[in-house]
This record gives sequence, structure tokens and C-alpha cells, in this order.
Amino acid sequence: MENLHRVDILLATYNGEKYLKCQLDSILNQTYKNIRIVINDDASTDGTAEILKEYAKKDNRINLHFNEKNLGYIKNFENLLKRVENEYFMLADQDDYWMPDKVEKSLNKIIEDKADLVFTDLEAVDENLKTITSSVVKFRGYKKNIDMHNDYKLVFLHNCGVTGCTIITKKEHINKYIPIPQKKPMVHDWWMALMIGQNGKLSFLDETTIKYRQHKNNQVGIYGMKQKIKSADEYRQNYIKLKLDQFSIYVENEDKFENKDIPNLAKRGIAYMEDIKRKKIVNFKNYKTFFDLYNMEYPMMRLKTFVMLNLPIVAKFTYRLFK
Repeated sequence: MENLHRVDILLATYNGEKYLKCQLDSILNQTYKNIRIVINDDASTDGTAEILKEYAKKDNRINLHFNEKNLGYIKNFENLLKRVENEYFMLADQDDYWMPDKVEKSLNKIIEDKADLVFTDLEAVDENLKTITSSVVKFRGYKKNIDMHNDYKLVFLHNCGVTGCTIITKKEHINKYIPIPQKKPMVHDWWMALMIGQNGKLSFLDETTIKYRQHKNNQVGIYGMKQKIKSADEYRQNYIKLKLDQFSIYVENEDKFENKDIPNLAKRGIAYMEDIKRKKIVNFKNYKTFFDLYNMEYPMMRLKTFVMLNLPIVAKFTYRLFK
């Protein structure tokens, strides 16, 4: 593609000196050259600011901003969103490495598919860029859900693969998702996909466009937010709490949803989860709510979740199947 569209690349930094140069080089060396790199530093205390200033002197595509005090990742990211100028923009993390044609392929995909948001696969690597898994989508088991859905259903129950550092989307949607909720388990990419997908199209580029560096400071990483859980009952109770927290965020932000089916289903989900968390052996109620919630899952996952939630006495002996 000719360099017809200028693409904003948003990079939030904080104490990222260890890997920052590698990432900046990978972005600046993209095959698609018509980019504007907007960087907002969240009051770093290491050498990050000096690195950014050094690179900005060498390349006028870099646009720098510095917070006077630390705001935290979400507010820092929202500051970046407010600085978007062009029709398309992408998100970048300070510690990854972009494949040379990431911008070009992502831009081609969002235009060709007439999509509102495009996300891609990732290669997970260690601190030295050595491969851990060549496909995070396969590693996390997201592909079946991706093949089923290209709208909010892909991320209603859990985020099935929309990873922030792979996203390209449009400026016109920004007001749909800011301010971003700052409550767990919601994170910015999940919320963006949900809000855009409620009436828009999510499209998957089935290619690896990034080396996704895994280290001790990752916000989420390829293993998600999983806790060390030792029993089926503990897993079930933790899962129910997670869904109650998640559905509560949807209800608390009901005014942000143009598609009211989403918060309405979340309300039913809260009532359902509150009811079954007290059922320790078997649940015979509200099956319709379960199937309305979980018809977004592929059949085998739906069955496993049904057993876990409604037949905990059975799940006790089949825990490893759905863990």
C-alpha cells in the first residue's frame, strides 16, 4: 500500500529504559513510513526520558509529552487517546518488538475488511527475544471463539485475543470507551473491543506481527491474571467472583452502552452468579440465563463451564478438564 494514510502510534512509557530502544527502533524501521509516534511518559524515574529525547532529535515523527506526576497506566493511556489526530491509530507497549510490516499489514486489513478494530496474533518471547510460543492465540485457545464472532460476543465473557499492542482502530470510536474503567478484571484493550464491538466489526489478522516480551513486570502477559488455585471449589468460587466483578462493571457503565442487550444480560448474569455461588452440590435453576450467557462460547467450553457452575459435585472429579 502506498503511504496514503498517516497512522498515529500511541506509546505509553514508564521506567522502560531496559527495552525501549529496541522497541523504538522496530517502530521507526517499519515498511510503512507515514506514521506519527505519540509518546506520553508517566514521570519515569530511570533513563526513559533521556532515551525519548535522544530519539526525538533523530526523527521528527516522534511527538513527546511528559507528565509532571505519575498518573498510572490508564490515565496516561487516556492522555494519549486525547492526542490522536489521524483517522487510524495503533497501540504500542514499551517493551515489545514489532515485525517490520506490522503497520502495513494492519492498515491493509482494517481498510480491506471495512472493520472498526483489527487485532493480530503475537509471538511470545522471553527477555532476550527467544521464542516461548509462536502463537499466543493458539496457546490461549482463542481461535475457536475468533472464528465464531466478530463483534462484542468475542469479548463479552472474557477477552478472546484482543491484545492492546496488536490493535489498529479508528479515532471516531474514542469517545465510546473513555473514561476507561479502572476496576479489575477489566483492562483497556478488553474494554475498547467491547465498546467498539457492540455495534461495530472486530477483525482478526491471523498473522504474528509482534514479539511480545514476557518478563516479571508484565501487566498481564500470556498467562493472564490466573491465580494459583488448588481445588475445583476454589476455582469455581474464584470464577464466580470474577464474573460478578466483570458484570458489575458493565452495569455501572450502562450509560456507555448503545446496545442495551449487553448491560441487561449482565444484570441477569449477576443474579445468576449470586444464586449459584451458594450451591455446593448441584443447581437446577436459571438454566436459561446460563445458556443466554454462554451461547457465545464454543460447544465444548460451554459444556465444561456448565458442569463447573451447575454440577460442582461432578466438577470436583473432572477439575483438570476445565482448569
